[in-house]
Amino acid sequence: MTELFDIYDEDLNHIGVKPRAEVHRDGDWHQVFQCWVVGRDEDGETFVVLQKRGPNQDTFPHKLDISAAGHLQSGETIQDGARELEEELGLTVSFDDLVSLGRRVSIKKYKDLVDCQVAHVFLYECDQSLTDYTYQQSEIAGLVKLPIVVGIQLLTGEIDFAIVPAVGLGTDKIKVTLDDFIQTIDPYALKILLLAKRYFAGEKYLLI
Repeated sequence: MTELFDIYDEDLNHIGVKPRAEVHRDGDWHQVFQCWVVGRDEDGETFVVLQKRGPNQDTFPHKLDISAAGHLQSGETIQDGARELEEELGLTVSFDDLVSLGRRVSIKKYKDLVDCQVAHVFLYECDQSLTDYTYQQSEIAGLVKLPIVVGIQLLTGEIDFAIVPAVGLGTDKIKVTLDDFIQTIDPYALKILLLAKRYFAGEKYLLI
């Protein structure tokens, strides 16, 4: 079935509906839902859960990415986007339990695809074990548990690599380097980790 997206002008005024392929061909503005799952383990260490994109993804296969994310289909609301947590990670989550980080505007080109997104970005706190996730194997190769402090060190160049817990990737620990992340014009993953650190410190006003 053809996916249909609502498309917008640069001021987020709705201007029509188009099939997914045409939206990415023409670089139309559209909306997406993005949620970063964070937690605190039994030792008090805070972490973020990352998905490793599957080999058949049409963009950035094998890269580490947002815990759960997806396009809003035509007619869907931001609240509807919370379904991505269940579809991709097996988490049944109330939208009210998400922590809004506001909107992020981004443009990314991948081969012939031009992705102009307005992303609604959230944190969701979940302390469950990595092995308890039921992830969408058709799209996700596996999951990685990245300690927030270690991730900040990695993404700022303080360390060259980290050995972190993983599931679905053939071993229970993998080596992660900067090259494993999708490179963005803004340091998106680093910004998220810094916000997550502030979240666990009890700060209330968080904005991407």
